[in-house]
Amino acid sequence: MRINVQFADRVGIAHEILAVLARRNLNVVAVEVDSSDVFIDIPQLKPDLLPPLQEDVMCVAGVYAVNVIDVLPGTRRRLHLDTLMAVMADPVMAVDATGRIVAANAAAAAVAHLPENELHGKTLQALFGEASLQSELLTSKFSAPSREVRLGGEPFLLEVTPVSELADSALGLTVGGVITLHAPRRLGGRLHALQHAGGGFEAILGESEAIRALKAQGARVATVDAPLLITGETGTGKELVAQACHGASPRANAPFLALNCAALPESLAESELFGYMSGAFTSAQRGGKPGLIEMAEGGTVFLDEIGEMSLYLQAKLLRFLNDGKFRRIGSDREIKVNVRIISATHRNLRKMVAEGTFREDLFYRLNVLQLEVPALRDRPDDILLLARHFIEGACTQAQKPICRLSSQASAALVGNNWPGNVRQLQNVVFRAITMTDKRLLDVSDLDLPEEGRSAGYPAAGAESADTDDWQSSIAEFERMLLEQLYPLYPSSRKLAQRLKTSHSMIANKLRKYRIPGSSG
Repeated sequence: MRINVQFADRVGIAHEILAVLARRNLNVVAVEVDSSDVFIDIPQLKPDLLPPLQEDVMCVAGVYAVNVIDVLPGTRRRLHLDTLMAVMADPVMAVDATGRIVAANAAAAAVAHLPENELHGKTLQALFGEASLQSELLTSKFSAPSREVRLGGEPFLLEVTPVSELADSALGLTVGGVITLHAPRRLGGRLHALQHAGGGFEAILGESEAIRALKAQGARVATVDAPLLITGETGTGKELVAQACHGASPRANAPFLALNCAALPESLAESELFGYMSGAFTSAQRGGKPGLIEMAEGGTVFLDEIGEMSLYLQAKLLRFLNDGKFRRIGSDREIKVNVRIISATHRNLRKMVAEGTFREDLFYRLNVLQLEVPALRDRPDDILLLARHFIEGACTQAQKPICRLSSQASAALVGNNWPGNVRQLQNVVFRAITMTDKRLLDVSDLDLPEEGRSAGYPAAGAESADTDDWQSSIAEFERMLLEQLYPLYPSSRKLAQRLKTSHSMIANKLRKYRIPGSSG
């Protein structure tokens, strides 16, 4: 049985309490003393012996309570810490001020290929085989920067936190440190969690036939574990499609990591993709660094704008696609990983192959499966759906009430050519929400660029030469709107449904303006 004796602190009171137990010949196996509590573990204490013991202890001057507890606080803390260490997926080790391991979790023992009890007492130099590592940690009082190490033949990023008497390690005596090892795949998982909110094909907005076909094709190719090439104009959402394919694949629980090949120079793109060893180049991180391919083990690497990749990197990527092996920069050791490559481009790779700017053999390795993302102008049914979605997001971000589109603004959006696709639409909406306080957005608020306007649609604020009065202006607008939409909805019923009005009214307007197909 374990008891907690509470008292008013004074010199010698704990000794007097323990003397009471000694007089009763009760063996004490553990004692923890706090400023106003003494916690005692007494295995011989039975329930029938507790009341007389409580009476005796209460006779000690200053004692005001004797209660039964389930476990001593120190034991409780140790049990929680042991459980915490055991469930941590990353290898963790506590070392003393001399660099000797005093505690380690099961993950550390597993990667070291040693039982936990054999890890205790081992020096860092003996464990990692690096005298410089232990010397650096001791010299810096366990405040050294992160570096890569190898344990059990595998690479890990080592992070160390000093253990000090005070919360501020700079003020208190440093008594050791806690070392955490991060495997490349674990780092990739964390990077994936930070960069991607997740989502499958349901995250791709659109109800048009083109988008429904894309989702259906994407769902099929997602489950096939082969390279996938996604084509489409800039701004169509190719990375969103790639994420959806990853999310619907058997690799969904592993990292999805992306590299934009057009955003980095060749040398930096190579180090980001394949990693490097310590000292590989002047600014190389000490200990080296894993690349995206290594960190994405079991998952997917997305190579955006693959058409911008240099011929040198194309050759290195081809080598990896052939057998799943690669070498870090500055290393002669091959690393084998299991990742799926999804690439994307807005360029015509076949034409680039013919021109000699893209490797033909790499093209066929990347183009095992293919998806083409339609341009926004080819899916006009989705324009207003996307616009309303972007309006809600922009209004929320700007902390404004949700705005609406006027009929003229809606017609202008649908009639626009959108050379920049979904990204351009998002920018137009965001700019309109930012620059106006109106609750109803009109054509003039959208600031649509002239080059994106369809033929025949007037610019915002422009005056038509035929505009004489209100009625003729309305008639001219109706005619242009119907001429713009009729090719997309080639019957009076479809057009009436699109404009949310009656079939007879649309049929009459089509006849009035002698638009082809006016018979409905």
